[in-house]
Amino acid sequence: MADEIAVVGGVDTHTDFHQAAVIDSIGRHLATEAFPTTADGYQRLLDWLVSHGDLMAVGVEGTGAYGSELARFLRANQVTVVEVDRPDRKARRANGKSDPVDAYAAATAVLSGRAAGTPKTRDGIVEAIRSLRVVRRSAIKSRTQTINQIRTLIVTAPGEVREKLRGLPTAELIRTLARSRPSGEAADPTQAVKTALRRLARRYQYLTEEITDADAELKPLVAQAAPELVALPGVGTETAAQFLITAGDNPERLKSEASFAHLCAAAPIPASSGRTNRHRLNRGGDRQANNALHTIALVRMRYDDRTKDYVARRVSQGMSKKDILRCLKRFIAREVYKHLTRPSTTPKPLLQTA
Repeated sequence: MADEIAVVGGVDTHTDFHQAAVIDSIGRHLATEAFPTTADGYQRLLDWLVSHGDLMAVGVEGTGAYGSELARFLRANQVTVVEVDRPDRKARRANGKSDPVDAYAAATAVLSGRAAGTPKTRDGIVEAIRSLRVVRRSAIKSRTQTINQIRTLIVTAPGEVREKLRGLPTAELIRTLARSRPSGEAADPTQAVKTALRRLARRYQYLTEEITDADAELKPLVAQAAPELVALPGVGTETAAQFLITAGDNPERLKSEASFAHLCAAAPIPASSGRTNRHRLNRGGDRQANNALHTIALVRMRYDDRTKDYVARRVSQGMSKKDILRCLKRFIAREVYKHLTRPSTTPKPLLQTA
């Protein structure tokens, strides 16, 4: 009977539809079908999977993108969801590429144990932080682009405009341009560049207000989500928010501080050869989380006495700056993991071991 068969599902996610597949406990392909990405479509997908037997788990591609809502729906219905990475290029060349093939591959990855990651739940305060931070990061990027455009226009502007503006600090430059009142024919290059600079300056001011508003919203949320984390030396709202986003609303999915270090690209990678015995920096993982670790390490190297003592000792031992940074990042990742999963009331930087 079908209800006596243990089955595993796999889903290849897309914008408008999800391709689902189901296999039995020994890997035989049973069926595949597409379902729309609507509430009714999710329910039909689940009913279809359950109709083939005892559903053990469902492997979903893109749980952080196209498959995020489906993953939430399945979890709400007590279904075990496993995060499945896209097959590598070698596997795609060997097995071909189609939606049913990818769906079966997702199910097979779960059954074989190749895919065993727990996806982020994306249903708590960390998801709210992530959404607000998306706006903040895009505003910062746009503001940087805007000031670069202003500087470029000044370089190529007619002399009477360039001489008045060159050398002004950014804040004064923006105020001067925003208060300007250009007049004259738009066909005149001098008037046109004045108008363009005024508009760019006002755009810069608007983006600054947007960033300030985002900071005001993010700060209490981050403090609420991880008060011990933001109290650590060198950790601010921005870096703490990134660590929270990297770990997700369910940081317990990270099995150990070593797995968090790997996720943050801070785990040491052996790079020994012959008589050389050394490790190098990890170039994989979440690069934004790695950047947050790098920022904290630089701040501590400049302002934290214990870190400065540690760096001086390692330099005297002949260690390079890159290796010192690698060690510091690893220590900081260990400390951050502890406060993400088991908050402490007495945060101290971990620099006791070499």
